[in-house]
Amino acid sequence: MEHTYSITGMTCSGCAASVEEQLSKVSGVQKVDVDLENAKASIVMEQHVPLQHLKDALSQKYGISFKEDHTVSNSMPAEESKWDQLKPLFLIFGYLFVAAFLLNYKNWSTTNAMLDFMGLFYIVFSFFKLLDLKGFPESFRMYDPLAKAVPFYGKVYPFIELALGLLFLMRFQIQLALIVTLVILGITTYGVTKSLLDKKSIRCACLGTALNLPMTEATFIENAIMLVMALIMLFQMG
Repeated sequence: MEHTYSITGMTCSGCAASVEEQLSKVSGVQKVDVDLENAKASIVMEQHVPLQHLKDALSQKYGISFKEDHTVSNSMPAEESKWDQLKPLFLIFGYLFVAAFLLNYKNWSTTNAMLDFMGLFYIVFSFFKLLDLKGFPESFRMYDPLAKAVPFYGKVYPFIELALGLLFLMRFQIQLALIVTLVILGITTYGVTKSLLDKKSIRCACLGTALNLPMTEATFIENAIMLVMALIMLFQMG
């Protein structure tokens, strides 16, 4: 069953991510979708969860009240909505692949094409994260183990991506950049995999908080592509 609640006290995307995380931890809650603009939260439950339990889960900054009740009986529209939300991610990947190809097609080099793709990937994705430096760490720590354990890591992560992008594009300290890529994306991929296996419905912070992207298998594939490229290039350099 799904219920919709009014949420008060949210002032930014970071607040929305915090409310989403807190409500997701309530026993019996399967999925939480927070709408900052309309100040509401849609909550899918295994069975009815008392409003007081939801209130107790939220910090004092936020308030929650019953708004309306509706049941989702057809899963197809939700699936279509999910794919619609993921269009920006697929479009960006398409542009990056095309850009990497165009930069190298005259004197083709698979290694250079992969380096350009990885460099552009980090630059573009760090840009979206830097648009909301306050809200991104809140969303990121919901599934990244290191960001959850060390909050400061979430704050500097966009700058790490930016630095890695520049290293790949400038062909400077490539081996170091590849190793760091394996470490940080390996940690994130572990968190993404765990979230998918636990069937948690949370926001993907891969494009920061500018776009409301759901955590799906596409997020895993996105990280897997980068990890495979890094492994291939490290093997070639070895």
